[in-house]
Amino acid sequence: MKHFLKEVQAAEEELLLGNVILYPTDTVWGIGCDAENAEAVKKIYKIKEREESKSLIMLMTDIDMLRHYVKEVPVNFEEMLKQQDKPTTYVFSGAQNLPKELIASDGSIAVRLVEDEFCHRLIRQIERPLVSTSANISNEPSPKTFSQVSDKIKERVDYVVQWRQDEENEASPSRIIRITADGKQEVLRD
Repeated sequence: MKHFLKEVQAAEEELLLGNVILYPTDTVWGIGCDAENAEAVKKIYKIKEREESKSLIMLMTDIDMLRHYVKEVPVNFEEMLKQQDKPTTYVFSGAQNLPKELIASDGSIAVRLVEDEFCHRLIRQIERPLVSTSANISNEPSPKTFSQVSDKIKERVDYVVQWRQDEENEASPSRIIRITADGKQEVLRD
């Protein structure tokens, strides 16, 4: 537990400095930063060699946090969450209180309410969402374990979290569901 808390604190310090971290999530290893820091978000696009027109996912802890960044959360959203059987990212319209670099051209954002203990604790510590995108160069395969993360990515980030690096269970990216204006779900990636 001591090592866990030390890594949360180290990652928090890096994020508050505007740095980019490589860290474990409830899906694949991710590259992340403080979602409210536009300069850090730009660094992620550069690290991944990704077009800024392609949106990034944000990790949040709960619906209250989500309500701060989305104008309207459907009333049935809690029920939707209970029905999910794997990590799921939701695309919401009406983004607010975020840098333009995180908002898609249609005004939407992609959000996953994370259950992973490390991510949850880290987000609580910084009191803001955490950007999360797979730890790969754009158009290359997403690494399913830490050992599959390329040296190029490890060298480009500011900090590599020293937690869960030995796990060899291959993870998968999250399911992605768009929430329509009438509160219905449209599966974009399963």
